[in-house]
Amino acid sequence: MKTPSIRSFFLSGEAGRLEALLNAGAADAAYVGLVAHPHPLFGGTMHNKVVYSAMKVLNEFGFPVLRFNFRGVGVSQGRHDNGRGEVNDVQVGLDWLNRQFGKPIIFAGFSFGVAVGLRAASADSRVAALIALGAPIASAGAATGPGENPGEERTYSYDFLRKCSKPKLFVSGANDQFARSQNLEQMVSTLPEPTRLVLIPAADHFFTGHLEAMRAAVKMWLEEMIHRRRVAV
Repeated sequence: MKTPSIRSFFLSGEAGRLEALLNAGAADAAYVGLVAHPHPLFGGTMHNKVVYSAMKVLNEFGFPVLRFNFRGVGVSQGRHDNGRGEVNDVQVGLDWLNRQFGKPIIFAGFSFGVAVGLRAASADSRVAALIALGAPIASAGAATGPGENPGEERTYSYDFLRKCSKPKLFVSGANDQFARSQNLEQMVSTLPEPTRLVLIPAADHFFTGHLEAMRAAVKMWLEEMIHRRRVAV
């Protein structure tokens, strides 16, 4: 099988140029994908193993898939903005995909990429479906806003998803250190259908040793989601 071509380029964002990679897909692809990476202050980049694995699953369906480095990561310009400006970075990626392909977008994020990316993607009419990998509920780390202290625990709210009726998949490790299973189950139970939560037994936040199980869960859900859409049409 021929290796898919990968294009390296820059997106034009409000904080400057954002380093990006596009894995090419089929010319007749029904969807395109965007994958957002984990927390920049803890080593998160678009080359993260979970991000790469998510890209591979989407690309195996023939979808072109965009990854990028948030502001201040790699050779992306700007500075980390504690999750505020990063929402705009995701929007820049969505805008670029729409201009280039004009096709429905499947958004996927890992960890910080979930918390930030869903805010941009959930209400965007061009986004057809949402994939949240390792969605954080609470974590310890850098400050996230004025008056907060580094090292304090952060909490993440997904109340904005309560009005989102798009297909939503949450995949997390049953031993995720940043999101207890019962807290995830409680949060997901408040969201409109269609929503699915898959907990990978014995897996941690980073799906260490369980990336294949994560990929399988995403692949199965995508197959079902695409089939339902075809039947509806």
